Amino acid sequence: MRISVFGATGNVGRRVVAEAVSRGHEVTGVALNAAAFADLPPGVEGRVGDATDLDAVLPLITGRDLVITATCPAPGNENELVTVAHTLLTACAKTGTRLLLVGGAGSLAVEGGGILMNEVGYPAYLRPIALACIDQLAACRADTVVDWAYLSPAKLLVPGERTGRYRIGGDDLLVDADGDSRISLEDLAVALLDEAERPRHHRMRFTVAY
Repeated sequence: MRISVFGATGNVGRRVVAEAVSRGHEVTGVALNAAAFADLPPGVEGRVGDATDLDAVLPLITGRDLVITATCPAPGNENELVTVAHTLLTACAKTGTRLLLVGGAGSLAVEGGGILMNEVGYPAYLRPIALACIDQLAACRADTVVDWAYLSPAKLLVPGERTGRYRIGGDDLLVDADGDSRISLEDLAVALLDEAERPRHHRMRFTVAY
């Protein structure tokens, strides 16, 4: 596949790009800062582009089979996630390109009712990005044209190793026998590329965890 990855030099994006390249896909990595392209794997085409700008996005996705977005705005600019979602949905509607979005876990349902971000002990500093992710997902769910899927990670998403194993859920937070919810960045990328190659979720949110 020909894949464009927005946020290609971030924590999630770099793993997604590496996983896609390891599977033989043709990858264009898009970021705001060209200096970060040095960290991309050999063979990846680095392109500077603003995912909030429709005119900038269209040439970066035309002729691609899939767009993946894993952008992460700076603190204070969390609502850029919503703008990016609207921009990419509009662009993908014009080009007929499939869209995969990496979002947040805060809106996943938890046992007993409610959502994760409203649980006691949820870090206050994460609430702005969690709220933006809720609006990001709502923007996707309002779309009836694009073939999109939205991936919410486990509660704990950290650097680790690639095991290639994970469980898949829908709108509920996945926890293990000890009540923990976690996945490595590497295995999140595995799950995303598995979805890219063998689509199971069409205009749906899904989640993954160990």
